[in-house]
Amino acid sequence: MTDTAAAFLNVAQSLSGKRWQARACDERQAMFLAQSRGLPEIVGRVLAARGVTEETCDGFLNPTLKALLPDPSRFRDMDPAAARIAQAIRDGETVAVFGDYDVDGATSAALLRRFFRSVGADLRVYVPDRVKEGYGPNAPALLRLKAEGASLVVTVDCGVSAFAALEAAAGAGLDVVVLDHHAAEPRLPPAVALVNPNRLDEDGAYRTLCAAGVTFITIVAVNRALRQSGFYRDREEPKLMDWLDLVALGTVCDVVPLTGLNRALVAQGLKVMARRGNPGLSALSDVAGVKEKPDAYHAGYVLGPRVNAGGRVGASDLGARLLSTDDPIEAMELAQKLEVHNAERRAVEQVVLDDALERVAAQSGRMADLVFVAGEGWHPGVIGIVAARLKERYSRPACVVALETAADGTVIGKASGRSVRGVDLGAAVIAARQEGLLIGGGGHRMAAGFTVAGDKLEALRDFLGARVAEEVAAAPLVPTLELDGALSVGAATTALVEKLNTLGPYGTGNAEPRFAIADARVVRADVVGANHVRCILQGNDGGRLKAIAFRALDSDMGQALLTGRGTPFHLAGILRIDRWNGAEGVQLLIDDAAPARSA
Repeated sequence: MTDTAAAFLNVAQSLSGKRWQARACDERQAMFLAQSRGLPEIVGRVLAARGVTEETCDGFLNPTLKALLPDPSRFRDMDPAAARIAQAIRDGETVAVFGDYDVDGATSAALLRRFFRSVGADLRVYVPDRVKEGYGPNAPALLRLKAEGASLVVTVDCGVSAFAALEAAAGAGLDVVVLDHHAAEPRLPPAVALVNPNRLDEDGAYRTLCAAGVTFITIVAVNRALRQSGFYRDREEPKLMDWLDLVALGTVCDVVPLTGLNRALVAQGLKVMARRGNPGLSALSDVAGVKEKPDAYHAGYVLGPRVNAGGRVGASDLGARLLSTDDPIEAMELAQKLEVHNAERRAVEQVVLDDALERVAAQSGRMADLVFVAGEGWHPGVIGIVAARLKERYSRPACVVALETAADGTVIGKASGRSVRGVDLGAAVIAARQEGLLIGGGGHRMAAGFTVAGDKLEALRDFLGARVAEEVAAAPLVPTLELDGALSVGAATTALVEKLNTLGPYGTGNAEPRFAIADARVVRADVVGANHVRCILQGNDGGRLKAIAFRALDSDMGQALLTGRGTPFHLAGILRIDRWNGAEGVQLLIDDAAPARSA
């Protein structure tokens, strides 16, 4: 943090403690792209910084499934999975989908249900209760489905680590097809088929697919198997592309990289979403007040949290029911329930976050490279969000454990973790389970979940802390903020933002461009909402720009903006079109700020 030579705009330590650095970029490539495509120079820089070349530019700007969707048969176990599901449809078997309670699980279950319905079959959706049953397949639920007549269960977004549950199902004669994407071990649980691009015997080319992506490709394979068997001789084949809105929602909300196939799925899926063909998504958009054409931001930050809310503090199957219904009246009722649950979730989340922050502060020097905090009575439905907030605040991996005491006095912790780039948290959790420190657990590089006995909590904290410390020692974690360039206030125009919007969808792997607005003076600042700081900025060029820093009131940055009228700042953030009362302008969403000591 002391070497300021490479700090962008000389910001070695911002008001939030970050070092600013320019996103790596091939300057010649950037200039060539800008000139050959007639783009502003800074847009050429954004493209080049994301690895776009002249040869790949057209595919990046217009990603298509025709070019990027793989043959489903390339995945291990896909053909037997498709054959078994197709057989169940043809023979009229009772089939259930066992989902997860998050958006990826809800969209996956809804995809399968819509496909089954389109071919004249029925599909029961079972989503476990987050508090009572926890994550993934459990033996009692599978055996109950078997007793109620199911001959086939398809798990989505779960199952790859459910050894005991799937062994019980196999012993009872229940067929299970697993569709998952979480990290796998060398040994796999028993199943008719286990499709997972993260199996160790896969080549890894599609390891970033989320469950909704895996489910969609499986539906393509099942549809092909039905076609080849002559199933569609007397009926119309379903239009699979009409469900890409669900795939896009699941992909964005599971925070997988929006590159390659994922980028195409989201780009095309957002177009489908804009047609408002899914009654559930349309109702949810209306309830949430989404009036403009939806983009990845709306999917990830407006619609996704509401779909998630049922699993967090309400009925766990609400999301899957909403996304699979064709009844507009039922859709609106479910959307309104989820809106209420989402408000409850926000309140519960704030209580847990405040308590977690106090406990982290009390740990003083113990935090080291991993934030690990546990609390009695915390709602397990919000600990993932709280872990994400802690990760953002401390720029290091964070695990949040909700402790509960059973009637016999034993303490069980249900936990969620979020990681930072360079630390594989999922691998650390799997290693902890293999060491006997966990009741269950798994995940991927950036997120993980686990269940731990109370008497193993301290040993687990030490084990995970040591694993994270090893990775950090190899590549130290320095809180940084990557920027795509610097702009004057007057250069932040609607024309520039509209041009940048054509480079979306943005998300992990294709970060939304972040710029520094250099040498801007705060001419007005006030508090809006609960703790947001709103500003009007003025530049040396006379231009003015609206800006807002969310959840910043209690931070050093928020206080500096409120009290810094007339002071020049460099402000880092994302530019968005701001539509208000029929007028259109630009607003900066402030991520960070630093005093402008030099231009």
